[in-house]
Amino acid sequence: METKIFQKNEIKMAADTLRQNELVAFPTETVYGLGANATSEQAVKKVFAVKGRPTDNPLIVHVQNFEQVKNYVAQFHPLTPQIVERFWPGPLTLIFKTKPNAFPSVVSAGLSTVSFRMPNHPLTLALIEATGVPLVGPSANTSGRPSPTTSQHVYHDLQGKIAGILEGGATEIGVESTVLDLSDSHRAPMILRPGGVTKEELEAALGMDVLVDPHLVSESEAPKSPGMKYQHYAPSTKVLMIGPTDWEEALNWAQKQQLKVGLQASPEVVRRFQSQAQASYCYADNQVASATKGLFAGLRALDEADLDYIFVATYPETGLGTAYMNRLKKAANQKYFMNN
Repeated sequence: METKIFQKNEIKMAADTLRQNELVAFPTETVYGLGANATSEQAVKKVFAVKGRPTDNPLIVHVQNFEQVKNYVAQFHPLTPQIVERFWPGPLTLIFKTKPNAFPSVVSAGLSTVSFRMPNHPLTLALIEATGVPLVGPSANTSGRPSPTTSQHVYHDLQGKIAGILEGGATEIGVESTVLDLSDSHRAPMILRPGGVTKEELEAALGMDVLVDPHLVSESEAPKSPGMKYQHYAPSTKVLMIGPTDWEEALNWAQKQQLKVGLQASPEVVRRFQSQAQASYCYADNQVASATKGLFAGLRALDEADLDYIFVATYPETGLGTAYMNRLKKAANQKYFMNN
């Protein structure tokens, strides 16, 4: 199969392809999604097959607007209108209980809930409108690999396996959306996956505490949200997390072990230590937003450099740093330098 790159003036062609139950990757403000007709069991099953994704890992349904969600949900959490008004379109996924048989069961991994998101990207909103149905859109990469933040990343993983990619440039945020569980109308909203909308932003908008699900799903339990159960975001090269004061010790250890390492960190860290490494990926500045935007791109770039380890900078787990560290911990299999 030839994988076509659709330009912005070819959205109708991309939509026609999706209506034929083929797969087309699309850009969002978070990462690129692997699009398929969410109402077609045949199309959705292709997503799992192409990604190598476990079938008990539910998918997020991408919609054009909130009115589209109303076709599938029987009852909404009382805070839903306030949350949608403030955060949609945007990097926030909302979980609702759906009407019976609203989607093929493969979309929700057999659960009674479905995750919905309205992405903040004009090309993808136009694509959903032109297709005429909601689209599932997990990250458009091989399952477990770093998520794609450019069309080139998608092409690298999925060329010849999908019908097309809608070109939208590099993504803005760089990690997947926050997932907020609103399926229980009698409970406060609960974050199942941190992302582009922070706990602090949600609490400020709602004037109340927002719960956070702290546990990792066990092997026997079906995850309610993507990203809760399986190792994610990992390059082939081993990743170690390096604390702010541990760089010198970590690099000295690597030199003694005759290991080839790459640095992924702020300009300040890279300038100081790059002479002791075989490769480096420098974030745009020292801020966590830049680190988050560059996390997956850096892991992918350094994975091509024939290294033994990628050393990646940690950030405080507050605000957007919560999402950054959530992804980095999974990419590193929870391993810090001192734990190596």
